[in-house]
Amino acid sequence: MFSNIMVPVDLAHEDRLSKALSCAGELAKSSGATVTYVGVSAATPSSVAHTPEEFAKKLDAFAAAQGEKHGVTTRAHAVTSHDPATDLDPTLLKAVDETGADLVVMASHVPNITDYIWPSNGGSVAGHAKVSVLVVRD
Repeated sequence: MFSNIMVPVDLAHEDRLSKALSCAGELAKSSGATVTYVGVSAATPSSVAHTPEEFAKKLDAFAAAQGEKHGVTTRAHAVTSHDPATDLDPTLLKAVDETGADLVVMASHVPNITDYIWPSNGGSVAGHAKVSVLVVRD
């Protein structure tokens, strides 16, 4: 059904991703797909990593751990952005093409009033991606 599932991850908030990570793992296992975890960071130091290279290593380790946990093949795709807070949606949409994903599985929050003014990242990606997007609410 799917061959490459892209899962955007925020390593600073792994605790909020469990449902989406499990869903992606189950889908990958049932269809024999590879899961590509995409992380976006700034070039400046953050709470996750001091450099883009350190961030990429942490994302690689995260992907390997998820692969072992779910019994699937995984990859990591780290992207450095000038300003991840404002560039996240277009960066993720570009990553769909860069990774060759045919499905995106994304964690999102339960919608609230501000989502009518500013769409969530999941809603924005789902509205503009050229591939199917599964938004998993926590």
